[in-house]
This record gives sequence, structure tokens and C-alpha cells, in this order.
Amino acid sequence: MKMKLLPLLLASTLLAAAPLIASAQAPAAAAATQGQAGKTVIDASTRIMTTLQQRKAEFSKDPTALRNFINSELNRTFDRDYAARLVLGAHSRGASDADIKLFADAMADNLMQRYGSALLNIQGRPSFRLKGESPLPGNRGVRVATELVRSGDQPTPVEYLMRNTDGQWKIFDVNIEGISYVQTFRNQFDAPLRQKGIKQVATELRSGTMQAGTPGNGK
Repeated sequence: MKMKLLPLLLASTLLAAAPLIASAQAPAAAAATQGQAGKTVIDASTRIMTTLQQRKAEFSKDPTALRNFINSELNRTFDRDYAARLVLGAHSRGASDADIKLFADAMADNLMQRYGSALLNIQGRPSFRLKGESPLPGNRGVRVATELVRSGDQPTPVEYLMRNTDGQWKIFDVNIEGISYVQTFRNQFDAPLRQKGIKQVATELRSGTMQAGTPGNGK
């Protein structure tokens, strides 16, 4: 379930803008700036779920409109260039900002092409329960701890790693039942990146000949 759930939640904004109704309040003791991070998760979840419900018929007929909507949410809530640098790891050294963006966009597009339509068919009314926030080491941001609650299932721990960029909290990693988005894709793409380089891997992701979230080399 973990490996199936991870890319689906990622595709729904690669994590805070998951199409789920979030409910709960940040702990009163949390600092105001930290409370904003949790609020970002909740607000994005509610906003996306509402829009998907209201525009389901339109999105079902027009996949491009769905991709455009999700892309707008990705830009709003997900720091995908920074996350891409973390996924690339050592491969990002010396890479241009343009190459980093090329890889980040190709990976996001690949996930959306595979899982975007699934966002319109989620059954039931799952919810996120906000458990709290804690600072990340080295003043890197905050960890927002939540639980994914679904009828008939045990709650699934989901943690969002967020940093403040120009006054706005954005997600750069997510852990679902201990599985990290960044680490998962770093492991997947390490060998292809060593063999082919950033531009070729991005090209294959964009064309679909390589798939994000697939075990092994992604083919």
C-alpha cells in the first residue's frame, strides 16, 4: 500500500494539496509562523478537494484542464525546484538552474500523466488530521505531522517537510508511513542520472519512456 499511496498523494500536489478534506487545528502552543505551515496543508487540501468536486465533469472530459489546475497548485504549494535538487543530490552539483527546473517539471508532469485522472475517482471522504508541528534541524523549516484517516482503515501517518520561501510555506518533501518522496526518487534516479545525465533523464520522463515511482531504473 505504501508504494501505491506515495505517488498518488504526490501527484495530488506532491503532497499538501492532496485531494482530501483536512480537519483539525494546530496546537495552541505552536509558534505563529509554524502554525501557518499546518494551515497551508489544510487550506490546500480543502481548496483542491472542493475544486475537483465542482469541476469533476469538466476535468473528466478535458485532461489538459486537470493538468493545468494541478500545475497551478504545484506552483502554489510545492517547492519543486528545491525538492528536485534534493532528489538529484550529488548530480545537482554544477547543474544549471535551467537543468534543475527541467528535471523538476518533467518528474511532476510524469506523475500527473500517470495518476492525474485517479484524483477524480477517490472513493469516500478521507480526511487529514493535523497532529502538530516541530522544527527541522539546522533551521531548515518545519515538519507538519498529520494522519490520513479513511473509513475502515487504520490512520496512515503522513509528514510534510516545509520551508518558508519569501514569506510563504512550501512543501519540499513528504513521508508516508516512513517513506520519503525525496529518498524514494533519489534512489530510483541515481543510476540513470549517472549513465545519462539530467537532460536525458528529463527527456525520457517527459516522453514516458521512464516512469517516476517505478522500482528499478524506472523503465
